[in-house]
This record gives sequence, structure tokens and C-alpha cells, in this order.
Amino acid sequence: MSSPRSIAIVMAGGSGVKFWPRSTENHPKQYMHMKGDGTMLQNTVNRLRRTFDNNDIYVVTYKSYEELTYSQLPDLPKENVICEPFGRHTAPAAGLAWAHIKEKYSDDDVFCVFPSDHIISNEREFNQSIENAIKTASERQGIVTIGIAPTRPETQFGYIQINENPEDLGELYEKGVRYAFTFAEKPDKNTAERFLESGDFLWNSGIFILRMDTLIKSFRAYLPDHFEAFSLLAENVNSPDYEDILKSVYMRIDTISLDYGILEKAADVYCIESSFNWSDLETWDELYRLSMKDAKENVLEGDVISIDSRRSLVLSNGKLIGIHGLDDIIVIDSDDALLVCKRGESEKIQELIDYMRRKNINKF
Repeated sequence: MSSPRSIAIVMAGGSGVKFWPRSTENHPKQYMHMKGDGTMLQNTVNRLRRTFDNNDIYVVTYKSYEELTYSQLPDLPKENVICEPFGRHTAPAAGLAWAHIKEKYSDDDVFCVFPSDHIISNEREFNQSIENAIKTASERQGIVTIGIAPTRPETQFGYIQINENPEDLGELYEKGVRYAFTFAEKPDKNTAERFLESGDFLWNSGIFILRMDTLIKSFRAYLPDHFEAFSLLAENVNSPDYEDILKSVYMRIDTISLDYGILEKAADVYCIESSFNWSDLETWDELYRLSMKDAKENVLEGDVISIDSRRSLVLSNGKLIGIHGLDDIIVIDSDDALLVCKRGESEKIQELIDYMRRKNINKF
């Protein structure tokens, strides 16, 4: 009897609006060079190739990014790029991946979901955490996530509360396996400080690992409408009517995350307590935090002149940018637009995007 296979599902949809104006609906952040040698998507897939066979790595993205995905991942089999007509969050993306691959894999093979837009170093420890999670999911037939030991009271990340009691975990406890107790959305500052002080909250990495049969049982139990929809899709993947059926399914299913739709309801949820360097890169402020600073704590890229200015992020895209006497600002230049905002408030860029959509300023 062959040992179970491990499958990597990379979530590469989403428009990354908080990185406007560099990230746009036509070219979102996961396809951009942010940190490291490649784009965020390329770095994610290359990191996974140390644990997963290339033929067992799949990318779920929007149809509009299909050619962009092929161009950035030429070594990935084309059939391993699975396209959504538009976004419906992570639970439908996982369901669609299952519909495409269910005939290729067995019930005891392990289905691993990864975001495409995270910054990770200490890759040896990352790979060890993934291997421990795969082992736990295979043996315990539960849902496993990766939790990161927090280093600050971060308000832009979700949290997982863990149970430190080893109970019946045995050797798995020594490998960092804990019972997941509760999941918390992005907290306010005071709540984040309480989480940090308590010592039993970890950052939620958004990585989920479970057996194929556990995935199906979870969808059937907690998202039955989605289970029915993706079972229909699975039967029609090679049908000439597939694209029409896919659009019809996506028009009627709810937008919902794996966290909210399944993890918060499931009983057997485990968390691998990890400490590799990790960031859910969601805002320009987080990029500033991760970047090397000069003597005045500035991050300056491209043609930038800074005089008497401190603690700022200024990225030029070809034109000269000069700042004088300004502290704690963000200036981002792109081909079509310029962003200027206070550092510490870049998450509010969403309001700019919402305004442009209301005014039909779609060019940008």
C-alpha cells in the first residue's frame, strides 16, 4: 500500500487593493516583486517545492490572471492552474480545487492550503512545521493549521487561542502540536495586547492542512450548499458545459472563508505552534516594518531625495520624488497614480478604492 500523497493548493486570487497604486485589479500584489528574488507567487511555489512534488502543486486564481500565472510559473503543469470566474473567498476556492483533483487523489491524501502573499523566512523551520502538520492531519484525521508565536500586539492579523495541555497528544506535543481552542478576527490594540500577555494566542497563518476525506466531511457538515455545488462541478469538470456551470455555481454560492465557514465550527482542530519569521503582507505599513531602514529610519527606493524627513516609506517608479521636512509618511509612485498617506494608516487605502469604484474611476 502506497503512503499518502501531499497536495499543495496555493490561493492566488484577490486584487490586493491595500497595495494600491502598485497593486491593481489587472496586476495584483501576489504577482509583484515585494521582497525576495521572485514575485510573491513565485516565492510561495518555490518554497513549497521543497516539500511537495511539482505535479502536486496547484494554483487557484481568477480567470483574468490565468495567463499571468502561466508566465510566472512556466514549470507548473498548465492543468494545475485552476480558475475561478471571480472571487468568493477561501472556502469556495478550496472547494473548486477539490472538484478538479478529486479523481486524481485518494481519501487519505493530505490537502494543504497556502496563501500566495506571505513573507516567510527560516524556511527549514517552515518546512518542518508543514511536515508535522501533514503527519498530524494524517494520523488524527482532523484539521490542522499553523500558528505563529506573536512578537508584538498586531492588529492586522487574526489569532488562534491554543490549549497548552498535552493531554493525549503524545509525541505530537513535542513537535509543537496543540489543540486549537478559539479563533479571533483582527483585534483592536487593547485586545491584541491582552492576547500577547495571555501567552496562549498565536497569529493565524491562514495555512490549513487536512485529509481529502476530512475536507469533504467538513464541507458536507458545515457548508452543505457549497458541498452540493462543488460535487456538481466535480461531475462536470470535463464537460463542454463546464464553464457555464462554473459561472452559475459562483453566482449563487455564498462568499465565505475557510476560517469562518469550517474551522470555527469544527471540533477536531489542531495548531502547530511555530516560530519561523512570517508576515501576512497586507499593507504598505507592514512592508515598511519588514524593510531595511537608513539612519533616519526611512525606506527609500528609486529616485528619491529626502531632506529632514524621518520614518517614511517612499518608492519611486521612475520619476524623481523629493520630500522635505516630512515625518511618518508613505509615498508610492506608479505608472498611473501617486499615493500619499500617513504611515500607520495605510490600511485605509481601501476607502480610496471604494470611492473610485463608486465614482466609476475604473481606469486606475
